[in-house]
Amino acid sequence: MNLINTLGKVICIGLVFLVSSASAQKGYPDKPIRMIVPYVAGGAADITARLIAQTMTESMGQSVIVDNKPGANGLIGSEIVSKSTPDGYTLLLTASGPLVVNPVLYKKVPFDPIKDFSPISLVITYQYALVVPAASPIQNINELINEAKQKPGKISYGSTGLGGGGHLAGELLALMANVDLTHVPYKGAAPALADLLGGQLSFTFEPLVTAAPLMKAGKLHGFAVSGLKRSKALPNLPTMNELGFKGFNITQFQGLLAPAGTDPAIIKRLNDEVLKALKAPSTIRRLVDEGGNEIVGSTPEEFAKQIQSDLRLYGKLVGDAHIQAE
Repeated sequence: MNLINTLGKVICIGLVFLVSSASAQKGYPDKPIRMIVPYVAGGAADITARLIAQTMTESMGQSVIVDNKPGANGLIGSEIVSKSTPDGYTLLLTASGPLVVNPVLYKKVPFDPIKDFSPISLVITYQYALVVPAASPIQNINELINEAKQKPGKISYGSTGLGGGGHLAGELLALMANVDLTHVPYKGAAPALADLLGGQLSFTFEPLVTAAPLMKAGKLHGFAVSGLKRSKALPNLPTMNELGFKGFNITQFQGLLAPAGTDPAIIKRLNDEVLKALKAPSTIRRLVDEGGNEIVGSTPEEFAKQIQSDLRLYGKLVGDAHIQAE
């Protein structure tokens, strides 16, 4: 009799879950969705978020509103989502940093990248272009390295913040070239780019989505890309590996997540919507043809595995480069 009662309870719980899950999917969304980007407006993640949000708004019949919450190297916006109600109405569109770099860079972060989020989908992977202002007297990678050797600490580069992809690429360059470079962290890509264009910085490793249009417009001059493959957006730009920096490879991702505990039916609906948005011609044109990114799209499970793998990868890189949070 006890076994029968136990089985009955299990079946009832299962039925309740299925009914609530189906109800959540059927009624979702019935109000606007907030997509938090933990960076300032105008940067690479912000561009991606707005493209996806526009397509999702049209498809889902509810507004998907991009909300920029920059600060603390992406931790502020990410923490907001990690502590939000897991009802599918607060999402996080983030680059790699807050999830897979900050946890190995800082002694303590206000969330657990594995336990506090429900991955929805990888969106894109991307690399960086090593660029200087068009008016810079430095015209190639050898001149940059020679200048850095002659003026230790005088060559500066900007990034979106400590541990960002641009910072990691700069640290890797300094290590491989055995030079002393000065890192200048910003609260996002836009202000770093503004100072680069204004001549306050010597160079940056700029995400291709923002670098490519400015290079084509003649405002920036590029030396190389940071991945192992050339970019479709800038096919004439060599890789750092081709220029003699063997094994140089800094690529990162952007992905969409919800707070942990979000109904699996809602995660499935959002995953379907993201994959649909990534097939939109406007998205492909902006992110791939113009930005040089690689559209991925994935299952939640594949995204979860990527996060775990990158935590190990960047943990090693941060240790080898002796990068320490201030």
